[in-house]
Amino acid sequence: MKHQLLTGIGSLMLAGMMLFQGMPVSANEPLHDTSRDVQTEGVGNPCNYGERNTPENASTAEIRAINHAMSVQEVKYALYKEIDEHWNLISTRLGQTDREKVYALFLGIGTRESTLGGNGDGADIETAFSQGFGVSSAHAYGTLQTAVTAFADADPTFMKEEDVPEMYQYSLTESNFYDAIISDHMGIRKIMHFVHVGMTEDGLEGYQVVRGALKGFNTGWSNYTGDNDGYYKNYPDEIISLARWYYENGHLYDEVFTWTGDQRVDEFRQGNVWEWWGDGVPSLAEISEENPTEPIVVNSKGDVNLDGVVSVLDVIALQRYIHKMDTFTEEQFHRADMDENSSVNVIDLALLKKSLMG
Repeated sequence: MKHQLLTGIGSLMLAGMMLFQGMPVSANEPLHDTSRDVQTEGVGNPCNYGERNTPENASTAEIRAINHAMSVQEVKYALYKEIDEHWNLISTRLGQTDREKVYALFLGIGTRESTLGGNGDGADIETAFSQGFGVSSAHAYGTLQTAVTAFADADPTFMKEEDVPEMYQYSLTESNFYDAIISDHMGIRKIMHFVHVGMTEDGLEGYQVVRGALKGFNTGWSNYTGDNDGYYKNYPDEIISLARWYYENGHLYDEVFTWTGDQRVDEFRQGNVWEWWGDGVPSLAEISEENPTEPIVVNSKGDVNLDGVVSVLDVIALQRYIHKMDTFTEEQFHRADMDENSSVNVIDLALLKKSLMG
């Protein structure tokens, strides 16, 4: 289960340059260690993102300002962090074992919906908000333009999305809705929801499962309707064409972006645009217990450094986290949350110290 962790993520951009492993490199160079086997390990979260991109107690304006400052490259790696965390689930549901194709798919979604921050707004894109917060079912935010309907505790008249137990469903609050990382998480979860609906209710198979999930993400309905092929060309098929452009042209990890209708993508809009995706079989198979996407069972409250014992070393680890010197994994966060209120702060530190004295 995912909960709110605080990180001190700021923009990595400085005068058109980035820092990677202490050395300045071009913004078009990958941020991750390129010796990694991405297919089996993912990119390794080089931006050090936590479960939140912003402080939970910050104002909406402050949260949006942090998201606004994200570069295209940071926006991409924020998506990859969430994909990697839930890889077993995503690859099983989409029937796709090529991790970089899945990266590309979500870049395609982010491009169709927001141009990945390439318009100068980072992840700070909001639509359909004129009626007020959470009123319209189309009210959306972030790279993937995740609608309020994805969140728990949204308007009860909205259709429920409670069939993805493998991924935590955040409640609809402004601090959750406007956080870029949470928005990505909920957008991915929403795609998984429509994969489930497409397979269980609409009888979709093969690539049509993914195609239908993209339709559901945009319209709320994943069923295939042959009389609406123009819509498919302009939304799901456009997304997979944009995705292929990133994949084939080596733009998964840099600052380069495209946009809907970009003529550079025309070669990938021809013929069967889904052929490159492959012929994997989407599946609703149960995800194994070893899958990190499943809710974490906390075995030892206070064992913050995960060494099997609760000691003064855990106090030190918690102090470093509170002072923003380190970040926590999901499991570390759960073990540090002594009072189980989904927040880690000085109260938890006091409780940890008390437990040691006891």
